[in-house]
Amino acid sequence: MQIGEVKLPEKPLFLAPMEDVTDSPFRQICRSMGADIVFTEFISSEALIRDSDIALHKMDFKEKERPFGVQIFGGREEAMEGATKVAINNNPDVVDINFGCPVYKVVNKGAGAACLKDLDMMERMAGTVVDAAGDKPVTVKTRLGWDDSTIRIQEVALMLQKLGVKALTVHARTRAQKYKGDARWEWLKKLTDTPGLEIPIIGNGDVTTPELAEKMFNETGVNGVMIGRGAIGNPWIFKNTRHYLATGESLPEPTIQERLELCAEQLRLSCEHQGERYGVIIMKKHYGQYLKGIRNGKRLRMEIMEHKEMQPIIELLMNFSEKELFTVVH
Repeated sequence: MQIGEVKLPEKPLFLAPMEDVTDSPFRQICRSMGADIVFTEFISSEALIRDSDIALHKMDFKEKERPFGVQIFGGREEAMEGATKVAINNNPDVVDINFGCPVYKVVNKGAGAACLKDLDMMERMAGTVVDAAGDKPVTVKTRLGWDDSTIRIQEVALMLQKLGVKALTVHARTRAQKYKGDARWEWLKKLTDTPGLEIPIIGNGDVTTPELAEKMFNETGVNGVMIGRGAIGNPWIFKNTRHYLATGESLPEPTIQERLELCAEQLRLSCEHQGERYGVIIMKKHYGQYLKGIRNGKRLRMEIMEHKEMQPIIELLMNFSEKELFTVVH
């Protein structure tokens, strides 16, 4: 599979952009675990054109993250044009447009999934970004539609292809669904069967295991699979999925020690990247998944939450005896 000049393996696995999750430390870990391409959390175009330190910091990356994409969102063409130029100056491999975020504060400004109610606006916005990006490939992430009455994803895909968008990721829910109910993979199949559609289609939604990734590939014909919430606290999902796709066999689950060590490594990277105070705070949403299914994991998490500095947390993670405290619940 190829996106512009970015060459990816057959059946590539993508890390989904997730707000306050896919910062550089988490991207580094997911790349090391086999994610083929990773994305920043979504970044406001308005913030970028105003040189917001927070927005610019979200684009910071390490070379080991490549290939990686910067995802931007906005409700004004001028802001999206300016933000694209700022993003290009940061030298990502891909610029991705968010046309799918369902959050009210985003859609209320005409951004994210709001564009699914106005395809003319989506067309203008995407065309503006493609023009501003020059030779840098532009991709899009969107949803099926605003609601069931506005599902025109096949039309959207052909329109974006004509504009020069190089790949399309579709979260197989409408904005009205948000994250509820099952993702509707049947629409991904309809999309990949669309006559004249040649750009790669990446499927997203409800892929939380290697088996489900294989099922999405087989049932829908997508070119790639994007994994989001299933990777939080479980970056091994990329390595395990790659192995499963190649062999049909499952790798052993990571040991408790491996889970604790990787959690500690992400905390170290987080504090290095964000500064200790915020690095500790942002890691809080990861502990629950790292410790899921471990006896006394909730107790450990409660103890971790009491600390505002990195070192005591590292010591808690590293010094608990697996034999005495951490026994996997069957």
